[in-house]
Order: sequence, then structure tokens, then C-alpha cells
Amino acid sequence: MTTRDELDQLHARILRLTDRAEVTEVCDRYVIHLDRSRHEDTWFGSVFTEDVHLAFPFGEYKGFEGLAGFQQMARTTFERTHHLAGNYEVELYPEDDHDRARVRAHLMAVHVRRREEPAEHFEIGGHYEADLVRTGAGWRIREFAFDLVWHAGQRPDAGH
Repeated sequence: MTTRDELDQLHARILRLTDRAEVTEVCDRYVIHLDRSRHEDTWFGSVFTEDVHLAFPFGEYKGFEGLAGFQQMARTTFERTHHLAGNYEVELYPEDDHDRARVRAHLMAVHVRRREEPAEHFEIGGHYEADLVRTGAGWRIREFAFDLVWHAGQRPDAGH
């Protein structure tokens, strides 16, 4: 193996590691915004493609418009949320197509009820799969599907 071959292999490895880091950073940015962005929805473009499709056990959302409604439901139902994601499994598509990635990860969240509500907090845990694409602005989530494995406490749609 020549020095040039070694440099090419090293360069390819650095690109894969950089892509993996950027992909997981976008996934982390999503859950961070869920917890921090309580009063604005201007962050969608930093996480999703405009044609994003999200699937949750309680509904599906396509594009930014449906997403804003989902955010509003969480804000009016809970005082705060606390999401944790990890155990990322990142698959970058074949060498000739570096513009797509698939992520599988675990997600847990606590949805904190308002102080004046006697109900228990709502906690969830599950897995998600996300398809991402590289855009001119960086990696963005195009599809996101959450599989609920467990929950505890009073669901948002349950009566008080």
C-alpha cells in the first residue's frame, strides 16, 4: 500500500466519522429544541427538511405546518419536557451516495404536568428510526418514526 492509498483511506474514514458526528448532532438538536423552544417554532429548518414526515403513536405530521400544531399541543399540556436520546446506530449509505443516512436510537422523555394539575407526569420510552439527507445547510431529518415501548403516568389525551 502506498502513502497515497493510506491517505485516501484516512480521508475516507475522516469523512465517515464527520458524517456520523453531524448526523447524531442533528438528532440531538431535535430533542434539545423540544425541551428549550417553548415559545417559538423557528428552529424547524435547522433540524428537518421542508417535506419532513414524522410518525408517532398519536399521529403523523408532514411538513412544518403539522409540526407547529404538535409543538403547540405539548406546550399547552405540559409545563416542561425532558428528552434524552442515545445509543445511536448510524448507517451511512454506500460509498457512492454520501447524501443519505439512517439512524436508530433510544429515546426517553418526561412530560412534566403544570403545578396546578394533580395528575402524574407522563413518561415514555421507546426507539426511533430516522432517515436523513445532506442538504446545502447540512444534514436534516426527512423521516422520523417513533415506536413507543413503554409509558407511565397519565397520557395527554386522558381526562383529568
